Amino acid sequence: MQYFPLFVDTSRIRVLLVGAGEVASRKLDLLARTEAEIHVVAPKVSAEVEAYAASGRIWLSRRCAEERDLAERELVYLATADSHLNQTLASKARELGVWVNVVDTPSECDFITPSIVDRGRLVMAISTAGAAPVFARDLRAKLETLLPPSLSPLLDFIAEHREEVQQRLPSVDARRRFWEHFFKLNGDRFDASTRENFELSFASGEAQGELLLLADDCHLQLLPLAAMPMLQRIDSLITDAAPTAELLELIRRDASRTAPMADSGLLASYQAGMRMLRLADANEVARLKAAFPFAKHLRPGAI
Repeated sequence: MQYFPLFVDTSRIRVLLVGAGEVASRKLDLLARTEAEIHVVAPKVSAEVEAYAASGRIWLSRRCAEERDLAERELVYLATADSHLNQTLASKARELGVWVNVVDTPSECDFITPSIVDRGRLVMAISTAGAAPVFARDLRAKLETLLPPSLSPLLDFIAEHREEVQQRLPSVDARRRFWEHFFKLNGDRFDASTRENFELSFASGEAQGELLLLADDCHLQLLPLAAMPMLQRIDSLITDAAPTAELLELIRRDASRTAPMADSGLLASYQAGMRMLRLADANEVARLKAAFPFAKHLRPGAI
């Protein structure tokens, strides 16, 4: 992974954008949606940049950029047609420890700006490391159609009520079950029934145990889509072998890892509401399926 995705608190950063033409305007349209302090430096500016300056959203300097403009900046975007100026300012920025992005030149970038899907508190970033921006754009368009605008007010509602949930449900496991039940009831909509679904979720009852069985020679990419949310729910991975990186990508990152236990221990954990994935060889999986008829055997094409 050459580029590591991370999210920056823009309320704490100061951004320098050098250039004010069409390319710079596209970057500014994105930056202006953040809470960052933005300084634009360019001798000539577009009407769009002028409008941002007139509204007070940016600080505009109508002149050529200088090295002193880099001082006290956390991020720098260089969007000029002057490659020599871009290289000079990029080198100086790195000397100062400032991250720099030379627009449309990935080899000169310390960071890149991904394609973004914005639903308020839900933000999705898509990147092909600069290799295929058109593909990233098309994927973004597909995601835009899948994610309804109602997600933005729904997530605002959830943020406003998280403290209430923490007070009413002190247990981490109880809170996780609450939110799982809430989203199962409510889905991604925000309407008159959302508050009712919120209250109903407090009465979701005791946790339901689950035992998933997976052969260690299973080709994970062939598992049915329905297996994915099951793997994301597990509390514990039970195995005596090191799981593959591919499997670790599919299960909850905070799921515990446990050594194999006796059948009586599995049954007790299931009855206590634990959600478990038992990874074993095919013979052991077959034995466990016979011993625990309620267990779900994950395999290509079926569950």
